[in-house]
Amino acid sequence: MKLDLLKSQWLEIVFEGRNKVYGAYDLRKTNDKTTLKSLIIGGIIFVFLVSIPVLINLLPNGSDDSVLDQKITTVKLPPKEKPKENIPPPPPPPPKVDQVKFVKPVVAKAEEVTEEPPKVEELEKHKIGAETVKGDPDAELTVEPVGNGPSVVEEDNNIYNTAGIEVKPDFPGGMQKFYSYIGRAYSAPEDCGSGKVFVTFVVEKDGSLTDIKVIREVCPGSGKEAIRVLKSCPKWNAGEQNGKKVRVLYSLPISIQSAE
Repeated sequence: MKLDLLKSQWLEIVFEGRNKVYGAYDLRKTNDKTTLKSLIIGGIIFVFLVSIPVLINLLPNGSDDSVLDQKITTVKLPPKEKPKENIPPPPPPPPKVDQVKFVKPVVAKAEEVTEEPPKVEELEKHKIGAETVKGDPDAELTVEPVGNGPSVVEEDNNIYNTAGIEVKPDFPGGMQKFYSYIGRAYSAPEDCGSGKVFVTFVVEKDGSLTDIKVIREVCPGSGKEAIRVLKSCPKWNAGEQNGKKVRVLYSLPISIQSAE
């Protein structure tokens, strides 16, 4: 007898004399129905998934593209300027003055000269310009009034340095006499060693010494004594710049010898 595996007859042969209550018999017996159900359900799911884009296109669109929201922006225009009133008329143009074109002298051959330069007499009577212009003979000649210049000349109170001044300030008779004066007038403090007291001062326009400062002293009191001597010093010859007397900053070392 020929056995058809696609039918359920083979189950009876296989499970003959065996426990048919076992779950394997039921699974083999209901295999055809289970397979058919699975195919049907799988086919339905596949068709549904494939038809989703078509269904989406068939749904009505909630927004109408023909009607768009328009945002209105308010633009403020600048206010119109009112025409100015009571504006004085523009001044009349200056009268034309005869001008003679200035020809730049160039060394050339005689046959190549096409334009002769103006004569000296013409230059004295007319102005020199870029081209020859004839003035208006009927125009009124106006001459600007001559100013008187500044009534008050500002005084130069700047303090100059000896490095860049034209005429440096000097002690009457020379610096040798100045150091002789310092040697006679200066009294060194007691127990003060030898050294140099560096001072700066301003030689004023009248030759007096002001703004005396001690930069370095040898011992306490040596700078104070130097200030006293310089304050009682005779007037100097003031410095000069551009032919005028000016204030000049001067620096000077004063040597001190210890008394032994």
